Amino acid sequence: MEKFSIREAVAQAVQTEKLGYQFYTSMAERFRADEGLKNLFTILALKELRHEKTFSELLGILKDPEPADWEEAEQYLRAIVESEFFLGKNKSLPSMEKVKTVEDAVNFAVGFEKDTLLYFYGIRDAVKEKEVVDEIINEERSHIRWLNRFRQGLVK
Repeated sequence: MEKFSIREAVAQAVQTEKLGYQFYTSMAERFRADEGLKNLFTILALKELRHEKTFSELLGILKDPEPADWEEAEQYLRAIVESEFFLGKNKSLPSMEKVKTVEDAVNFAVGFEKDTLLYFYGIRDAVKEKEVVDEIINEERSHIRWLNRFRQGLVK
């Protein structure tokens, strides 16, 4: 198996944020007739863009060589990247076609945010620049709380 570097892990985080942006932008367009939903997904899309920029900047300040405990982190991050969520037939963009309702969109968004949160925890453990990743982790957790509150409102 080819070695997976910390730079590749952070580059994958950038890609994840791009996927999130594409998903939320598509959902804002799909549900444009509902101003509240359109705003919800537009705000989430803009947050993903900000995260993408942050991770891109992190790429520029990462120190070489790999962290001392990188081997364990590498295995964890590789498992997530190779998971059904990121690389399987149901990865995020193809799955968007299956989103037909507001509830589908919110459920998918919660799953996407949870999976990316796990990935970011792995990156955090591997980099010295923990405060940069902590900021994104906190925001991802707020996205999940926000989406869960929204989802609960749909059920009522």
